[in-house]
Amino acid sequence: MNLVVLMKQTFDTEEKVIITDGLLSEDGVKWIINPYDEYAIEEAVRWKENHGGVVTVVTAGPDRSEEALRIALAMGADEAIHLVLSPSDTGGMDEFTISHLLAKTLQEKQPDLIFSGHFSVDQGSAQVAVRVASLLDLPHVAAITSIERIDDSQVTVSRDAEGDSENLKVTLPALFTAQQGLNEPRYPTLPGIMKAKRKPIEKRSASAQLQNESYAPATERVALELPPPRQAGQILKGTVSEQVEQLVQSLRNASSLF
Repeated sequence: MNLVVLMKQTFDTEEKVIITDGLLSEDGVKWIINPYDEYAIEEAVRWKENHGGVVTVVTAGPDRSEEALRIALAMGADEAIHLVLSPSDTGGMDEFTISHLLAKTLQEKQPDLIFSGHFSVDQGSAQVAVRVASLLDLPHVAAITSIERIDDSQVTVSRDAEGDSENLKVTLPALFTAQQGLNEPRYPTLPGIMKAKRKPIEKRSASAQLQNESYAPATERVALELPPPRQAGQILKGTVSEQVEQLVQSLRNASSLF
């Protein structure tokens, strides 16, 4: 079985983020695999271990993305494709463009199962994977929390549906995006890290992969800025009735509700 994982390298949102002139400053930034994509990698590797197959990880990103691919290979993926974005590419691509780029690559692989994270923690649009499914005319299910094999042509999945759970039967090939709770991603072992150094990473120019076809971005970013700092909280003291009175007075001072 041919398994493909769509992966993105993102900045660690737990670290301090600095915006300079409307752009993310990369000075001192820690780059990681998008956490939701880690669930996708783990699920693909588990599927291979239980049912056989080959796991290919695909990413579109600058040169530094190779580090994330090596980690994915150390987790158990077999091979990787790096669609290298030049600095000029990075500034002129959005979810629309990236999804066309990935879809063209996947057409060659003819995957039976495609996994991706539900969304990336940097952009949070949750668009790329489902756009790829649409371009490839494949069924897809978003935010899955479990997947079970019926046979070589069907699976059952459960998905998070705003607090409820939906159970679906899906015919393969298909694409699934991984939600937190699908599994517990493994840490790369030392033997896995050593093996990953010898596993193949195929590098392709992103612009060449599009074969000179023009996919102009469908969106335009007009500004990028951090949210305003949160105001310090206020501790109410005294009896309950006194605290209620203080709270009402604070609300009156802070808004026009009263």
